[in-house]
Amino acid sequence: MAGLEGVEQPRPQGGAAAVRPTAALEDEQGLGAVEEYGNPAEAEVTLPSMPVSAGTARRLAQYVVIRFWGFSPQVAEHTVLLVSELVGNAVRHTGARSFGLRMVRRRGWIRVEVRDPSRGLPCLMPVQELDTTGRGLFLVDKLSDRWGADLLPRGKITWFEMRVADR
Repeated sequence: MAGLEGVEQPRPQGGAAAVRPTAALEDEQGLGAVEEYGNPAEAEVTLPSMPVSAGTARRLAQYVVIRFWGFSPQVAEHTVLLVSELVGNAVRHTGARSFGLRMVRRRGWIRVEVRDPSRGLPCLMPVQELDTTGRGLFLVDKLSDRWGADLLPRGKITWFEMRVADR
């Protein structure tokens, strides 16, 4: 570029990390996750409490919403984002070895539950424009129609619900 000789220029982003997977690949990955862990729309599935499990939970959620229930990619996108936030909180803040993921469809609603053994309740904190962390429950609060946490004798279930148009 003229006038910028000797100044390092940004390099174009390339490779697999910059490429969005195709729908066929996403379907294959989702089916693989269902085969390995089970279908969270049929029964609660247990995932290890590790950061990599957030990706598995996202693939399971997307597969269920699009392929099992037949909803739009937009419904799947919102569901996947919120699943990622709840799973991230379970992995990051509970100290658990594993967590459970369950998805329920009722007429006009989708409900997603993340169960963990901690009785510490999630707390919606104020979010500032420049905050780089702490936005998870803020997103859940803004994108879901309802959310909450139910204490269990041993642990809790953190959940969200979204209205959907039935087909």
